[in-house]
Amino acid sequence: MAYIAGFHAIEELLKSGLPCGPLLLAKPGPRARELAELALARKIRVDRVGTADLDKLDPDHRGIVLETPDGERGPTLENFLAGLGDRRDALVLILDEITDPHNYGAILRSCDQFAVDLVISRRRRSAKNAAVIAQTSAGASAWVANAEEGNLARAAELLKEQGFWIYGADMSGKPVYTMDLTGRTALIMGGEAGLSRLLRERCDGIAAIPSGGRIDSLNVSVAAGILLYEVSRQRSNTKKR
Repeated sequence: MAYIAGFHAIEELLKSGLPCGPLLLAKPGPRARELAELALARKIRVDRVGTADLDKLDPDHRGIVLETPDGERGPTLENFLAGLGDRRDALVLILDEITDPHNYGAILRSCDQFAVDLVISRRRRSAKNAAVIAQTSAGASAWVANAEEGNLARAAELLKEQGFWIYGADMSGKPVYTMDLTGRTALIMGGEAGLSRLLRERCDGIAAIPSGGRIDSLNVSVAAGILLYEVSRQRSNTKKR
């Protein structure tokens, strides 16, 4: 099991309808009591426990912790693709060995803001700390669909077969604003080591964020947010025409 602390993360998980509970309370303040009322309205059990009990689960609990299954809960890639129908503007983000849960959570927060349809991560060598991810994403992890795949190169091939254009993120690429990101699009974000060879080989293009700084790269969560904004900007402009 995973134990989620943080008011925003708990609230969004309670609202999402995903399996969770019980909600554990110890000397709750007004905000925690509001969340307890929400849990009861959603027919989620609320248990009163001692402060020491919550301290063992999360030292920053602020009087409330939500228990949740710690495992894969998202769709499979195959089911996602089968449900696309004739939709032409689907957006997928592939995370290649993003192992820091703070980065992972921050990326999911951007994915929620910019309407990413699916995040694909590697079943192994990816961030797994559900509590940190939920808190860092401010609860967005409860809403963003996430499929775990054993082979990301195969996942990219399946996307290409369904009409997706694949773009990897790397400073060696072309400025992202010169690329057409308005159709079915999948972006690949690499970890500290960058894009893996097999995934790079499956890219239709490499997108870069032009920079004038002395440091030659951005934090991956910042880069993901910028690239997703560019996708959103292009699609918004297309709809206005």
